Amino acid sequence: MTSFVLNVIGKGAAPMHFAALAIGRTVTLAADFACDIPVEGAAALDAARQMAGDTPWDINLVATANRRKTLLVADMDSTIISVECLDELADMAGLKPQIAAITERAMRGEIEFVAALKGRVAMLKGLPLTALQRTYDERVRLNPGARALTSTMRAQGARTMLVSGGFEFFTSRVAKAAGFDEERGNRLLDDGARLTGEVAEPILGREAKRHALENAAAALGLDLSQTLAVGDGANDLAMIQKAGLGVAYHAKPVVAEAAGAAIIHNDLTALLYLQGYTEAEIVET
Repeated sequence: MTSFVLNVIGKGAAPMHFAALAIGRTVTLAADFACDIPVEGAAALDAARQMAGDTPWDINLVATANRRKTLLVADMDSTIISVECLDELADMAGLKPQIAAITERAMRGEIEFVAALKGRVAMLKGLPLTALQRTYDERVRLNPGARALTSTMRAQGARTMLVSGGFEFFTSRVAKAAGFDEERGNRLLDDGARLTGEVAEPILGREAKRHALENAAAALGLDLSQTLAVGDGANDLAMIQKAGLGVAYHAKPVVAEAAGAAIIHNDLTALLYLQGYTEAEIVET
């Protein structure tokens, strides 16, 4: 077995397209969609991406050791779900353009996360608590492949955790809907009827996400090489870079450039193909 494989995912992807790079037996994970090409090292990644040209395939170099991970730690907003919950709450208050602009800068790493979070939440002071449930009901949707990802990994004995810089009102509901074993998020403070414009301390931010990954791995007796972390924003970078497999999912440029793997074109089932799962092994729910 080679130390690395090129993992290629996307409609029409097949080993024959990269035969010139293979140094061993290629593996089809899903017919005309996902495959592994055994290669010598990092130079093959650039070559494969040049061969693919503008084809909408996700191509990554993946180590074969400890490939199937035993712990998944995932971001929520714009990763497991399709929206940023804070921006959607802001829409309920008529403030989405102002708040979404700050969210975008924070996710790109242009401004510090905790200060940006406090500032945005302060703008929501007085928003009725009923807006939270309305936002969840009307706006929050799982991204394609979310349940297949958690169901398949859990079926193989993995632990799954949702860790968000967003709010526990949403993480608790999304974790249940998506099938995560546990979840963590920040807590919005209220007076019993409306938001006070404050967030409970300590705030779960970039370093807290990394600590959650490390602590969960330690509790399970796992080496960090056995972990997978996925997210889209700068707030996720610390855990992505610490995990054995760190994945930037439809991410901001600063994250995609720093992550070990990037999924740009495909849905969350791509994280299973990255780990070498075959189509037949994916649990659809």
